[in-house]
Amino acid sequence: EVQLVESGGGLVQPGGSLRLSCAASGFTFSSYAMRWVRQAPGKGLEWVSDINSGGGSTRYADSVKGRFTISRDNAKNTLYLQMASLKPEDTAVYYCAKPTYWGSSSYDYWGQGTQVTVSS
Repeated sequence: EVQLVESGGGLVQPGGSLRLSCAASGFTFSSYAMRWVRQAPGKGLEWVSDINSGGGSTRYADSVKGRFTISRDNAKNTLYLQMASLKPEDTAVYYCAKPTYWGSSSYDYWGQGTQVTVSS
């Protein structure tokens, strides 16, 4: 059974930092690109960041570039999102997902999401 389990969300003040984790199981994690997406209250899904299978290639949405860092530990089957300089507009449910392939708009697997709230 494939599972993607996010953790690390919470309430943080503007300017603060959080690190999200996504534990993967049930598939060969190290062979596939992975992605973070988010959904703010009342809005649609927003792509945040991608990382390739080996971790050597990454890309980011303009809204998070320079503040967020995606990484992965293939030995631990875990995906990360380090978030810094958080803004209220970063408030959202964050999901890790496996895109069908690098750059794809379709997905094979999704996690259940973790809530990030940026507020004073």
